[in-house]
Amino acid sequence: MADHPRVIVVGGGLAGLAATVRVAEAGVPVDLFSMVPVKRSHSVCAQGGINACNTVARQQGYSEWQHMDETLLGGDFLNHQPPVFEMTHWAPKIIDLLDRMGVPFNRTKEGFRDLRLFGGSIFKRTHFAGASTGQQLLYALDEQTRRYEAEGKVNKHEFWEFLWPVIDDNGHCKGIVAQDMRTMEMKALRADAVVMATGGCGMLYGKSTMSVICTGGAASRCYQAGAWLGNPEMIQVHPTAIPGEDKCRLMSESARGEGGRVWVPRKKGDDRKPADIPEDERWYFLEEKYPKYGNLVPRDIATREIFFVCQDGYGISGGNMVYLDITHLPMETKNKLAAILEIYEKFTGDDPRFTPMKIFPAVHYSMGGLYSTYTAVDDARGMVSGAHNNMMTNIPGLYAFGEVNYAYHGATRLGANALLSCIFDGLFCGLSVANYVRDGVAHEQSAGQAPDSLFQKYVDQEQAKVERLIANDGQNNPYEIWREMGEEMIASATVVKTEDRLNQAYTKINELKEQFKSIKLSDTGTWTNQNLSFSRAVGDMLKYAETILAGSIARKESRGSHYRLDYPKRIDDPFHKTTLVKYNAAEDKPEITWEDIPLPLVPLRDRSYGKVEAAAEKDEKKEEATSV
Repeated sequence: MADHPRVIVVGGGLAGLAATVRVAEAGVPVDLFSMVPVKRSHSVCAQGGINACNTVARQQGYSEWQHMDETLLGGDFLNHQPPVFEMTHWAPKIIDLLDRMGVPFNRTKEGFRDLRLFGGSIFKRTHFAGASTGQQLLYALDEQTRRYEAEGKVNKHEFWEFLWPVIDDNGHCKGIVAQDMRTMEMKALRADAVVMATGGCGMLYGKSTMSVICTGGAASRCYQAGAWLGNPEMIQVHPTAIPGEDKCRLMSESARGEGGRVWVPRKKGDDRKPADIPEDERWYFLEEKYPKYGNLVPRDIATREIFFVCQDGYGISGGNMVYLDITHLPMETKNKLAAILEIYEKFTGDDPRFTPMKIFPAVHYSMGGLYSTYTAVDDARGMVSGAHNNMMTNIPGLYAFGEVNYAYHGATRLGANALLSCIFDGLFCGLSVANYVRDGVAHEQSAGQAPDSLFQKYVDQEQAKVERLIANDGQNNPYEIWREMGEEMIASATVVKTEDRLNQAYTKINELKEQFKSIKLSDTGTWTNQNLSFSRAVGDMLKYAETILAGSIARKESRGSHYRLDYPKRIDDPFHKTTLVKYNAAEDKPEITWEDIPLPLVPLRDRSYGKVEAAAEKDEKKEEATSV
């Protein structure tokens, strides 16, 4: 093979496409792998917007520094500060670039890019394209990718599944093993750097707002190959989703950003139609408890409040639902939300323009993921542009971008920061990838010079796994194992957690790991075998689920989305640290260590969002008065 630097990007969402464009722009060829057509990647489901400070936001008194501060506070200071500084200060430039690419951002009547409110801020700083922002951004970046594809700089592999990183004897990543999901052909491809941009792990919870391809399997395979995980216990539950039999469908934070209100009847068990409940008999609990932020408190806080309100019997008709109400908004505002309102009407039959939506929290996002590194500038105000290790994992040559990367969101992601972090990773850290492969740093041997035997070893390894799965004649159904795993994870490691329940789940997951050894596939064919692909992923999901539980057990405090009923307070000493999880292959279990988090820019402070503690007592008195 000719020894020319080459990069592989795994994942066709925003982070993967942005990385592909940036690396190709730098003159390095890219092989782009995606399990689905890139325009159907999960980024297409993002609805609400993308955060950035612009001229209009500055006129409100907002700044890039404040965006950084909000992100750190939202993440309960578990995120590293130099990457967050860089991301938030790049944000205005990213919006300008997307605008020039043709993204149809909403405009004010004066022609300025419109802004909406989003959680964790009292300033309007979220740019949006109706309620389908992710789709518009994805399509714009796909067009740029096609441009480089037409020039021969990008080779797109759609319907290919990542199986394993190729790691040489020096511990450097030299490519991947992947499988064609149609022909089932398996092969190794060489690259001097591999970018993992494979998203979150919602499927291991059974039902979530994520797409069915978001299994976390790719991250789990990297973890089993020696890559570390950072904060895997930090899983975001979105406060507003439509519960469904098959999955949960997101009702974007943009509904609240445009003025939507969350409420329940003040009287328990009140089963009147919402229009028949007078204003003074409605409990707008987020507005009463958090008067400064109201319905725009960060997602973990809104989720817990909804959960506890329903647990206390105030849910709609005593069940697990609350109202998300936009009926009072002007039709012009409702039209901005058309994309999500159509989804709600399609799946429930009710028109939310005139009838309040019934919603409940659902698993939505993975703040934790593959551990990554960076080089900070001397004063910690950002990262060194083009530094080889920016968002590189502990395995040289293996990078993590987007949701699979743990770096930016800490213990809770602020809404509309996800699209920003994905595109920022691709554009800013994509240059680091290009520099790494061009400079040949830390390369004892380039991928092009590596012996064929290295790559064949990993192909044989993955082929042996397939043969074992197909030959298995056990009694266990992999889909049933997946269902049980999801139910266990939802019950133990979402809104609230306790030591006993987490330990129970940890034991159950290990039992399911044993059951997985004796599964039986319903399809043993050699063409488009989705049963094989899914079953293989179930085994990897079980190992990833184990890390989430192990991290949750070890972190004996409450921080952001990780809320322990038995440890309800944040405990900075000793837990203001990154949870580092390493795979012990000999014992097939996770091992946890801790990494200090420096505070060079913003000191730790309380994360209360102005909660009025007396609100709960006032509510009880009102309930008693109503009962009397």
